[in-house]
Amino acid sequence: MNKLDPKLINELLTELPGWRFSAERGGLITRDVVFVDFAQAFGFMTQVALIAEKRNHHPEWSNVYNRVTITLTTHDVNGLSMNDIELARLADRAYAHFDAPPV
Repeated sequence: MNKLDPKLINELLTELPGWRFSAERGGLITRDVVFVDFAQAFGFMTQVALIAEKRNHHPEWSNVYNRVTITLTTHDVNGLSMNDIELARLADRAYAHFDAPPV
């Protein structure tokens, strides 16, 4: 597993709208997602937790009622790896199955 090059990170993030890059801690990506209610937010977290456990790559996250903040980084490389990009893609797919909250 290798740390991603900054140029490649920029290219890959074009495929991940909603994710923000930060150079903090060697490099990480973060996304906030909003649901209709707590049950949906928790359901999303459960789905992603099962995916993460199978991949042995776990997110840092927090949940407040209907909001979930996900942060991905690979501690072994002190920055971003393809594991983070792949988990972000899978989290986005899981999120796409939930109804958007009313505006």
